[in-house]
Amino acid sequence: MSEIGNEFERTVEIMRKLRSPQGCEWDRQQTHESLKPYIIEEAYELVEAIDERDAEKLKEELGDVLLQVLFHAHISAEENEFTITDVLKTLSDKLIRRHPHVFGNAKGYSYRQWEKIKSEEKGKDTHSAIGDLNPALPSLSLARRVQENAAAVGFDWPSVSGALEKTKEEISELTEVMDVKEYGKIEEEVGDILFSIVNVARFLKVDPEIALRKATKKFVRRFQQVEKIASEKNFDLRDLSLEDLDTLWEEVKGGETK
Repeated sequence: MSEIGNEFERTVEIMRKLRSPQGCEWDRQQTHESLKPYIIEEAYELVEAIDERDAEKLKEELGDVLLQVLFHAHISAEENEFTITDVLKTLSDKLIRRHPHVFGNAKGYSYRQWEKIKSEEKGKDTHSAIGDLNPALPSLSLARRVQENAAAVGFDWPSVSGALEKTKEEISELTEVMDVKEYGKIEEEVGDILFSIVNVARFLKVDPEIALRKATKKFVRRFQQVEKIASEKNFDLRDLSLEDLDTLWEEVKGGETK
């Protein structure tokens, strides 16, 4: 057996041991449902490792994601549903089936061909060019996927300037309805602005989900620095005016650029 095969078998055996009566009490208690938060968490930690360009961390996080796959497969094997071997076979067959331009006689990659194959796999006679959407995706990622699929069939702005102008238009529409205080309409217009911003990000090759996550982390980092400076000056943030807080904020920002 190859080194890859040996290590994979070793990891599968470790999982089997952890789930056995002689294994780990916590691992034995887990179910598909209880593990859902962990696979989401591990996926985001993997994305963070990619952003940080840290090879060692990336290697570790890839392993953590693989652990979740093995965990779920083992639980299903215990319930006589399928095994990790079935998972691998299903994946291999799907990769070959969805790449007829590599493993068959088709010429070149085609988005329409990809979606047609997916629809046939799911037993659908027709399919929408918008694709089969995953409602579990974060909203920004879902919006990006919808826009990418629409763009693949030509429904798109010619350039980013069109997307920018649309964003300005949506902001103007929000301004118009804000005074009406009709929550449903305000919510709709805010959603339109976010959708338009995602479009701008897509044109600029920026993943909106990752961009917002980074912006949020930056805000947290700066806010914590404001708290630190205030504490060093014996200030209570709740007693400071907005102008005072803004002065501290600018001090933190200025320190980052030096």
